[in-house]
Amino acid sequence: MKWDSRKNIRSSRLPRPPHSPFCLFPILLVFFVRAGAQDNYEIQVYGSETLAKQNTMVELHSNFTFDGQKELQNGVLPTNHEFHETIEITHGFTNFFELGFYFFNAIGDARKTNYVGSHIRPRVMVPKEWNWPVGVSLSLEAGYQKREYSEDDWTLEIRPIVDKQIGNLYLAANPTFDKSFHGLNKNLGYVFSPNAKTAYNISKTVALGFEYYGSIGPLNKIQPREDQQQQLFLAMDLSWSTAWEFNCGYGFGFTHSTDNGIFKIILGYRFH
Repeated sequence: MKWDSRKNIRSSRLPRPPHSPFCLFPILLVFFVRAGAQDNYEIQVYGSETLAKQNTMVELHSNFTFDGQKELQNGVLPTNHEFHETIEITHGFTNFFELGFYFFNAIGDARKTNYVGSHIRPRVMVPKEWNWPVGVSLSLEAGYQKREYSEDDWTLEIRPIVDKQIGNLYLAANPTFDKSFHGLNKNLGYVFSPNAKTAYNISKTVALGFEYYGSIGPLNKIQPREDQQQQLFLAMDLSWSTAWEFNCGYGFGFTHSTDNGIFKIILGYRFH
């Protein structure tokens, strides 16, 4: 199923005045209570900021599934004890437009590296000069994945992004829509996959929080709860330098359709 799970925060902004740390966690989780995620190659909730003009970011997305799908399903290989490694290269062409490329790889029980597929992702941001009360951007991601790793090989993702810094508290929402153009789900229409993040800066360099990933099915045919995908990650972000990005987390699945026990790390470096 191409019910996606892409996750992390690009913004390195650090809040100033202290607020009550986790007061908005329950609100965020209730809002996205019927969600889930799979297809774990780039586990990232996007922040609204795009890369600055003439900057390039290289990121390594690594994750391992401790408890995943153990049998071949609809022609898709098992995910249990599988290691995923994704290379992401993003370049800022203006101060409000960037273009990213992804190269997905998987390492299974045979310990043999397999190229899985590639995506391209243009993203445009509402310029800061407009002084909107929240950060807003729009990401489009399209590409190919091998059929043995996904029920759908040619897909499109439309991802609106909204975020807000409130003192030490950071909130981000990605109400995402996924469309298959070739594969088992090509006739489903657009699948709603809401993703969200809330984090609190406990110091100038460390932020702790939660990341939530979901997929509830097409809007005109919401799936039964056990057929949905629901994941919650306990996550940490480190911001020791404007050039470096680090995010890690451990995720839990809450339905039978969702992989459980996933550890992920994102390490990125920005070139000026």
